[in-house]
Amino acid sequence: MEKVYDILVKKGYHVSIVQNPLTSLENDVTATRNVLDKQDGPVVLVGHSWGGTVITQAGTHDKVASLVYVAAFQPDKGENTIQWVKSAPAAPENGILAPDDKGFVYYDKAKFHDGFAGDLPTSETDFMYASQQPIAAASFGTAVTDAAWRTKPSYAIVATEDKSIVPDVERNMYKRSGAKVTEVKGSHVIFMSKPAEVAKVIIEAAEGK
Repeated sequence: MEKVYDILVKKGYHVSIVQNPLTSLENDVTATRNVLDKQDGPVVLVGHSWGGTVITQAGTHDKVASLVYVAAFQPDKGENTIQWVKSAPAAPENGILAPDDKGFVYYDKAKFHDGFAGDLPTSETDFMYASQQPIAAASFGTAVTDAAWRTKPSYAIVATEDKSIVPDVERNMYKRSGAKVTEVKGSHVIFMSKPAEVAKVIIEAAEGK
């Protein structure tokens, strides 16, 4: 994320980063809209992974000009995230665990590197695992109430080596929405391993290309 931020800022873009609480879809959408309220111009709203579901609903905000899905879910109104997770067999490397006794989902330590960030060094992924923020499992079953991509331009990046979201699931969602799709060879955290490619798509969205 920081690498993409650095590229965009150097090119003169103002970048704000939402810290989603990951406690519910409603709370994450509220957190996103609170940040959108503070922007002083048109916004390109970017979401990664679960963040795609969040921007789908939050993106109806009147300041949002376009959306960018980075190896992200892109449900339609009335759909939830889990139905897309289940739309194709998971990769063997996928390490998303069952909810714990408090209802939160973590990523398996043994599978974290290969399943989440296989194109990054273990020295980096060990820290990522230790600092992971769990998500409330109930979030995945919550249907979105609106789909911003139906009325606003959307751009999407398929991470072709993604082991957390099956690439064909990404392709199926993006084809349906009519998003402008870019395929990049990389893991689920494509924004970390290929920041220049991700930043390029965000800039294309900002310029309306």
